[in-house]
Amino acid sequence: MAVSVKTTTAGGYDAGEAMCPYRLVLEHVTSRWGVLVLIELLERSYRFSELRRAIGRVGKGVSEKMLTQTLQTLERDGLVHRDAKPVIPPRVDYSLTELGREAAEQVRSLALWTSDRMADVEKARAAYDEARTP
Repeated sequence: MAVSVKTTTAGGYDAGEAMCPYRLVLEHVTSRWGVLVLIELLERSYRFSELRRAIGRVGKGVSEKMLTQTLQTLERDGLVHRDAKPVIPPRVDYSLTELGREAAEQVRSLALWTSDRMADVEKARAAYDEARTP
């Protein structure tokens, strides 16, 4: 895997993308908000405010700015579809593409594994900490 240096191109995207594009997609999919967006969108499409509330029920709420950035990033990667309807007031729905559905199912499997195995992880952490306590 190539090492990425954070520099921005004229288009505003990370120049490291050219050096290691799959690492960036993995970062987008497994980011704090990317995981929650993908898992929520597995169930159905959402309007922006509905999605923001749904994510807030799972954990700490996401800011409008962060949700917007996350959705734009996932849309650029081809994982999320943004459907803007020309009505007043404007209506925008977000859903998963087929590629996004595949990624979301993988992320959900990892989230379920984490939930199922958390007791084992906590036990391992306690043993690790105990072994290093003087």
